[in-house]
Amino acid sequence: MCSSILIWLYCICKLDSCVVCVSPEEERRVRANDREYNEKFQYASNCIVTSKYNVITFLPVNLFEQFQEVANTYFLFLLILQLIPQISSLSWFTTIVPLVLVLSITAVKDATDDYFRHKSDNQVNNRQSQVVIHGSLQKEKWMNVRVGDIIKLENNQFVAADLLLLSSSEPHSLCYIETAELDGETNMKVRQSLSVTAELGDPNSLASFDGEVVCEPPNNKLDRFCGLLCWRDCKYPLSNHNMLLRGCVLRNTETCYGLVIFAGPDTKLMQNSGRTKFKRTSIDRLMNTLVLWIFGFMVCMGVILAVGNAVWEREVGSLFQSYLAWDLPVDNFLFSAFLSFWSYVIILNTVVPISLYVRSGILYLLINWDRKMFCPQCNTAAEARTTTLNEELGQVEYIFSDKTGTLTQNIMSFSKCSINGHAYGDGWGHVSRDLGQQPPSLNFSSFNPLADPDFCYYDNGLLKSVKLGDLHSHEFFRLLSLCHTVMSEEKKEGELMYKAQSPDEGALVTAARNFGFVFRSRTPGTVTVTELGRPVTYTLLAILDFNNIRKRMSVIVRNPEGRIRLYCKGADTLLFERLHSSNNHLVNITTDHLNEYAGDGLRTLALAYRDLSEEQWEEWSERHRQADRATDCREDRLADIYEHIEQDMMLLGATAIEDKLQEGVPETIAILSLANIKIWVLTGDKQETAVNIGYSCKMLTGDMTEVFIISGNTVLSVREELRRWERVALRGDKQQQCPPPPGPPAPRPPSSTTLDSISGEFALVINGHSLAHALEADMEGEFVSTACVCRAVICCRVTPLQKALVVELIKKHKKAVTLAIGDGANDVSMIKTAHIGVGISGQEGIQAVLASDYSFSQFRFLQRLLLVHGRWSYLRMCRFLCYFFYKNFAFTMVHFWFGFFCGFSAQTVYDQYFITLYNIVYTSLPVLAMGIFDQDVPEQRSLEYPKLYEPGQLNLLFNKREFFICITQGIYTSVVLFFVPYAILSHGTQGTGEPLADYQTFAVTTATALVIVVSVQIALDTGYWTAINHFFVWGSVGSFFTIMLAMHSQTLFSIFPNQFHFVGSAQSTLVQPLVWLTIVLATVICIVPVLAFRFLKLDLKPQLSDTVRYTQLVRQKTRKPAGRCMGGVRFGGVPEGRLGARCGFRRSGYAFAHQEGFGELITSGKNMRLSSLALANFASRHSSSWIDTLRKKKHSNTHPPQNGSGQKPRSNSTPVVQT
Repeated sequence: MCSSILIWLYCICKLDSCVVCVSPEEERRVRANDREYNEKFQYASNCIVTSKYNVITFLPVNLFEQFQEVANTYFLFLLILQLIPQISSLSWFTTIVPLVLVLSITAVKDATDDYFRHKSDNQVNNRQSQVVIHGSLQKEKWMNVRVGDIIKLENNQFVAADLLLLSSSEPHSLCYIETAELDGETNMKVRQSLSVTAELGDPNSLASFDGEVVCEPPNNKLDRFCGLLCWRDCKYPLSNHNMLLRGCVLRNTETCYGLVIFAGPDTKLMQNSGRTKFKRTSIDRLMNTLVLWIFGFMVCMGVILAVGNAVWEREVGSLFQSYLAWDLPVDNFLFSAFLSFWSYVIILNTVVPISLYVRSGILYLLINWDRKMFCPQCNTAAEARTTTLNEELGQVEYIFSDKTGTLTQNIMSFSKCSINGHAYGDGWGHVSRDLGQQPPSLNFSSFNPLADPDFCYYDNGLLKSVKLGDLHSHEFFRLLSLCHTVMSEEKKEGELMYKAQSPDEGALVTAARNFGFVFRSRTPGTVTVTELGRPVTYTLLAILDFNNIRKRMSVIVRNPEGRIRLYCKGADTLLFERLHSSNNHLVNITTDHLNEYAGDGLRTLALAYRDLSEEQWEEWSERHRQADRATDCREDRLADIYEHIEQDMMLLGATAIEDKLQEGVPETIAILSLANIKIWVLTGDKQETAVNIGYSCKMLTGDMTEVFIISGNTVLSVREELRRWERVALRGDKQQQCPPPPGPPAPRPPSSTTLDSISGEFALVINGHSLAHALEADMEGEFVSTACVCRAVICCRVTPLQKALVVELIKKHKKAVTLAIGDGANDVSMIKTAHIGVGISGQEGIQAVLASDYSFSQFRFLQRLLLVHGRWSYLRMCRFLCYFFYKNFAFTMVHFWFGFFCGFSAQTVYDQYFITLYNIVYTSLPVLAMGIFDQDVPEQRSLEYPKLYEPGQLNLLFNKREFFICITQGIYTSVVLFFVPYAILSHGTQGTGEPLADYQTFAVTTATALVIVVSVQIALDTGYWTAINHFFVWGSVGSFFTIMLAMHSQTLFSIFPNQFHFVGSAQSTLVQPLVWLTIVLATVICIVPVLAFRFLKLDLKPQLSDTVRYTQLVRQKTRKPAGRCMGGVRFGGVPEGRLGARCGFRRSGYAFAHQEGFGELITSGKNMRLSSLALANFASRHSSSWIDTLRKKKHSNTHPPQNGSGQKPRSNSTPVVQT
């Protein structure tokens, strides 16, 4: 029957998921304005579903998921057994009540989670769009849009599906979109329709359009599209440049029309989202194993008791047959033993803790209500979008982070520059440096009425140079105002809004605007600039666009006087090679400036120009036209033509741009590193940008032993580089700054255990092409071994799929808990692959948030999510589990011992109502309060001592060893609770001389002692007391006495004489002094060994949390008055948990502060203050050593090892104390 139910549930679950299954497409054919033709292919509708259930499937699907838990299936089986009268000695409600309660609570929690998914889906599906139907525009909900429909989009509207752009209101049928929902980038991108469809600009002409598109099937590649448009007997190639993807927002474009190619789940946005996965924590997986062990232990106990029953019935019970015959159908002692086995399986069922699977769902509210994770700028609070992964937050070892929009704000600003050998941008005077004051920003409004009021710059020397008419400064900003692809929108006079493809370009054009060279507008052939108040229109002759190979862009313009000039900006390494030889001295000076800027983590570009004669331009223009018309190798021909003209240029200078980090990123990364969490950055940006950000956020530092660069383009070169760097790491040669020259084939790589013993700090940088080879099956092990030696890993130019593969690789080889954090649709696959997914909410879109388990608006909140909420959740869950196993074994094993004294008759020790209420009422609320509110140290200390996080990574607080300790303690308690009352009461008498040795007195005494002992035990286990804890712990004891007295009252017995058999037992038992003496003695015998063990452990081998609590007490007793100074350090002047500022600082361009960051100081531990030397020694001796020993032991037993750092414990493993 049980198996039939499960099969029925499974079939219904599969039915729901298989309804929409169709054969995979090989190609897609879409005919415009022909729904009947397109419906033949059964393309998906535009309705999206991210929820797991609906009204019909919720009950069967949810029950099927819940019965995957071993305990739930086991209790269903027990319920069936209890319906057999010959077996069950307990009423059916003792099992069905807790089972239904557990299933109901879990179902309500799952339904609540899914309700919010439905709400989000409905909000999106009910958006309105305008569809061309029979020559007119009609409003349709997004869910009703079909493949082949033509949709009209207006400015600032979301794109409803993946569209082929047909026409636009902009010149040349251009269209500007923002792709924040897809890749987290807020900069604008350009799309263009085919010229043959550009004239289809009204509904009537579009209604007659009958073109057919043949293209690739649905896929998740955001940057690729391949297809053909067949129309009027001609075929036109289509590319990603002609597509508008769902999730984009139309910007700076009045209207456009598009043909729906992919809809709903077939869109690239949804293809990257993947299916909602059911995530299970490592504790959940361990629990299933432990429950099987417990089940096996229970079967062994049942077998022992059944054998005892057989022996007893044969040797003793047979003597009673004449007046106490066996009940039918029992006819021999073997069959009696068989039935006895199943009876004991039912009685001992409470040893399997079903209620453990009900997690404290309220824990997610603690995250949602945390005001310290609320961002007032975004008006966004942290949100826990799941209720099942909280304890996993306390076990994270690897964090995989996107860069743009996650670590950075993706906001660029002009910081410094070098013009003709003069450096500008260091606006900090010596007085300001010494006083730690920031100078006021320059006021540009009086000099330039068109200046951007939000632009900040501090060096007055550059403004003076422009005002004094310095020609080099003028030419520098003229280049910035002309050499770009920015679009300008001027709604009214003087209010300019720039839309740039790259935020770098936007920052440079804005800088030129403020210094008097204001880009106003452009046409396909002209660029209009206001130069120091004078409007000037340049003829745009050519744009030599940027790409990843050229790493530069140029424009050729003719000024009103007729002079032709090429302006170029790009990477200094490439641009310096193309300068005229007369620039050598200036190149040396500018290189020094660029090195200084790069050291500050700024993004740099070099600027140059070249004058062209009319003959040179005409000759080059003709060659350019020929290359542009070439049908073969067009890109290579154009690159050669560009290379020819970009020679013999004159250097103007260089720019340095700040890529503003989010607030607190360096500090967060430094503290997470101290917690032994490895951070990998997976970004689609180029290597130079990613490395710059790595230095800015202190992932990469100048004092690292080595930064490994993997840039091979073939399998062999990547393997050779990996092995070469492994040898470098083994040698630890700090003097080696470059890889050794290629030699003979590298030997086999060293073992993972050897790599783990490496001392030193390393970092790894690898690009997407090399990563593709490194992820191959025969090389992934070497890549993981090398990467996990490094403290930081940066993967550049990676695709969304590669991000997910890297996460999966670490999950596979390291068996570590992973967390992925991102903000765009290109991060969704990574977020769903990791054990825990975190979405950054805010201006970058919501796709990552919708796919995430947790969301907030700033990367810095990750520190609090893991070190405070995660660590507390793990601690609470571990204590919750340990106590639950303890109390259930203490409760259940009494039945086992009683079996030897009741003829193995499956008689229960307790009243059946006590058995029912024990886990539901008497012991549930105290452990629930502990699971919600308990904490070993305050939140400030959790952040001060990142090493407190390591026990969760090593599974120290709940593992198989801790499990056996808990059940051993529970068995010991059961022995005391049974044999102490048995020994005392068997010879005890009442005050009247009547004996106390009766079954009901023994049952009441044992039950009372049990409730008191487990209540005292949880009081000892609770580390943080609140009024709720007190109420639940002592209230549960009070409720036990109240309910027991009511159950044993004459009133209930008179109403239900067949149900309440213990009438008057409690009243007569609890008035006996000997009973209370027995209860007190049993309690003392159970609790005193626990207290003695804990005191010895605290004295001989304290944990780091014990040290921190001791520190807390010392700090409270020796706290200095506020403002008092000791040793030059001001105590009490800095709030708890905050870092003081350095007296002197150097201006850094990044957003976290206009000063040097604290990441390096935190990493070194130099700015952490000890309360006393003795305390430091105590902490070092008793805190870090045991963790490091266990970590080494764990490495030796795991291949590859779980700790990927491969480093010896550094000095920061010693706890630091900030006073």
